[in-house]
Amino acid sequence: MKKIIVVTGGAGFVGSNLIQLLLKKSNHKIISLDNYSSGTKKNHISNRRVKYFKGDTKKINLILGKLKKEIHTIFHFGEFARIYQSFVKFNQCYESNSIGTKEVFKFCLDNKIKLIYSATSASLGNRGEDSNLSPYAFTKSKNLELLENLKKWFGFKYEVIYFYNVYGPRQICIGDMATVIGIFENNYKKNKPLPVVRPGSQTRRFTHISDTIEICYHAWKKNKCRHYSISNKKSFSILEVAKMFKTKIMFLPKRKGERYASALTNLSFSNKVYKKYGRIYLKDYINSFIKSQNK
Repeated sequence: MKKIIVVTGGAGFVGSNLIQLLLKKSNHKIISLDNYSSGTKKNHISNRRVKYFKGDTKKINLILGKLKKEIHTIFHFGEFARIYQSFVKFNQCYESNSIGTKEVFKFCLDNKIKLIYSATSASLGNRGEDSNLSPYAFTKSKNLELLENLKKWFGFKYEVIYFYNVYGPRQICIGDMATVIGIFENNYKKNKPLPVVRPGSQTRRFTHISDTIEICYHAWKKNKCRHYSISNKKSFSILEVAKMFKTKIMFLPKRKGERYASALTNLSFSNKVYKKYGRIYLKDYINSFIKSQNK
């Protein structure tokens, strides 16, 4: 019986939260495979059922090959996951999202391992034009095309989860890989203005990490070979979100690759996308954060 679940990016924001949920809801042993480019040992979950491996996904067969007969599922969340930074760190983005991910797909296909893949709304917005908006969006959209072809060619089975601007515990708050909400929280704590990239009217469907990982778990348990999206029903502009913190704001120049909406509009895949909506409301989360800081 296959008893191991692998989470790539298991020392990162989403991966570490998922591991915590899997420990609670399953009896499987869990392996994290992470290169620690954005993950951190601070996110390690102390549990004898979890083992942490340091390495790149492009070497997954070398690292986990001896365990291939015991692996039930791979949650592939260990990719380069920032739009603007993919211009600056193109080689890192390409190696992770193209070379590394193809090795993960091949490892799953060759060894009949179930795959759960984290997609992004960034690659399918604006009637498909956003797929070429940045190296990040391009690599993610091409990976979806590859999965579709692997299904047609070899009957490869997988689940896809489309993420929308995830926020919450263990989010990255400083550095070039920080999330919007993470940056806002960090600056609020330091009494610094919240940076808003112009024009500020670009909208996002911010989704709490708890809602996101619950859908990942749901997809794994249902095992229906489906595409799911998990988002909040309401979109907010970046400027609207900054104003929720009721503090100073500063504007930054427009950036390459900036998206103006985050809706999925280029759904040319054979799989229907099952839309799921989060229960945690962004305004409530921010109000709770502000109260915790003003005690």
